[in-house]
Amino acid sequence: MPKPKNVWEEFFKDKKHGGHRYSSEEFLAMEAREKLFHLDGGKTLLDFGCGSAELLTYYAPEYEKLVGVDFSPSMLGEASKRIKKKGCNNIDLILANHETLWEKLEFSFDRITAAGVIQYLTLQEIDKFIFDASRYLNRGGKIVLFDLLDSRLYPLWKVGLFSKDVNCLKILRKAGFELQTVVLASIKNRPKDILGFAYHPNKIEKIANKHGFKMIYVCSMYYEYKYHAIMFRA
Repeated sequence: MPKPKNVWEEFFKDKKHGGHRYSSEEFLAMEAREKLFHLDGGKTLLDFGCGSAELLTYYAPEYEKLVGVDFSPSMLGEASKRIKKKGCNNIDLILANHETLWEKLEFSFDRITAAGVIQYLTLQEIDKFIFDASRYLNRGGKIVLFDLLDSRLYPLWKVGLFSKDVNCLKILRKAGFELQTVVLASIKNRPKDILGFAYHPNKIEKIANKHGFKMIYVCSMYYEYKYHAIMFRA
């Protein structure tokens, strides 16, 4: 097996489950319903960073054909098991990252989506991803990026400002812990935050506009520090 190209591929290569707030089927079904509302139709769907297909199998009844993509062999192994268990015969899986994906596709899509993974890309990589995705998007299609970290809210969430029992002492403790984590990560050359990079919605919108898309963003229903970016042709 080829050596992972970057730190995130190394980090996720042995993981088997996505980073959902809760792992129960009840919660996954609710989260999928929210995302299906924003996907708003289409017949074919590409899910980049599908992980273990926890959401993809809930998308399956609404689409004729789906393709799930992930760069983690262990995640795709779990996805394959879940797809078989759920009896989803309209899903294909591809092992690829944001660079190698496009050469492996055989057709274009009505919807191209990613949930909780785009924040692992730099802004330059996001720019390239949207450009590449636009070439595989059918007329009238949408690119929908779910659960991006909001740079305005995520730091507040990390220090506990949204907690029910918030107080100044707890905020200071969490702030100190976060600072220690960042310093140790820098010393050991590890990711400073396992959830990726936080971006202001305006930065993502600027990239979308550059490639001929209009973009609206909405707050995530289940993650108070995340937002969804919905892109469609101007």
